Amino acid sequence: MVIFQWLNNQLLKMDWLYKLVELLVENIFRLDVSTRVGGSVHFFIYDVIKIFILLSVLIFAVSYVQSFFPPERTKKILGKYKGVTANILGAVLGTVTPFCSCSSIPLFIGFTSAGLPIGVTFSFLISSPLVDLASVILLASIFNWKISIAYVVVGIVLAVIAGTIISKLGLEEYVESFVFNTKVAEVEEEELTTKERIEFAKNQVLDIVKRVWLYIIIGVGIGAGIHNWIPENMIEAVLGQDKWYSVLLATIVGVPMYADIFGTLPIAQALVTKGVGIGTALAFMMSVTALSLPSMVMLKKVVKPRLLGIFVGIVTVGIILIGYIFNAFSYLLI
Repeated sequence: MVIFQWLNNQLLKMDWLYKLVELLVENIFRLDVSTRVGGSVHFFIYDVIKIFILLSVLIFAVSYVQSFFPPERTKKILGKYKGVTANILGAVLGTVTPFCSCSSIPLFIGFTSAGLPIGVTFSFLISSPLVDLASVILLASIFNWKISIAYVVVGIVLAVIAGTIISKLGLEEYVESFVFNTKVAEVEEEELTTKERIEFAKNQVLDIVKRVWLYIIIGVGIGAGIHNWIPENMIEAVLGQDKWYSVLLATIVGVPMYADIFGTLPIAQALVTKGVGIGTALAFMMSVTALSLPSMVMLKKVVKPRLLGIFVGIVTVGIILIGYIFNAFSYLLI
């Protein structure tokens, strides 16, 4: 247990990096880390370096695994199952495909046009940006393993329930007709060599880092500002765990934004250290990644307003419930 804790602190929380950046800020920049300016600089440098190191390593590992599940194979696997089992499998497969919600839209078209039930596709569409393996490790590095594992479980449950409800409602008529008429070419699967899988993983790292680096910088910057400049009593007055509306407000605030989960993690971290409930912070993260306005605009291109409204309604209610549940039982997780 002691060894695990040491490894967790050194490899995930990167205590060595924390101390190294502290020395850098105090001896090179001549700033006291206990002050607002020094603390902000330390928070920013430490979190940016830590997130990029973990992100690169984890995306490489996840992408190597993902190379065994190209879209064609994923469609074949999902096509073998029906009902809730198919929704569960769709949600689980979504966790090994580190896509943002916007890049998942082409997969939605491909899966639906291939004849997969739209409920299964929606389960995949929700879990893919919300719960990927890299975000699980990053959550553990910022909070702890209990919170990380609980987040994965509720994320998958939300994806399964939402997809199952959409399947039961029989809403295929509210998918734009061109989606079903899209011709799906049967591409023969190529078995990649180990070298090709490594190359694929390297390219995925470069591609994803290029897409999310700005959100990470902005997210860490906002987190540093919250952590060192906004008084704790001010944040607690608005988003304190004792405020019944905090989860609702966090969910609504997150919707207009567009960021990857990696960019929202530093903000959630800063909010929690200021007394915001863990459920409130997670509700904000989930609404940004699953319900961002740009993603909904793209989704509207392939589904009609009624289906889009039902999807948004189900996911919103699910996120709010999850937020309140986490806040109620946070004492078991922290």
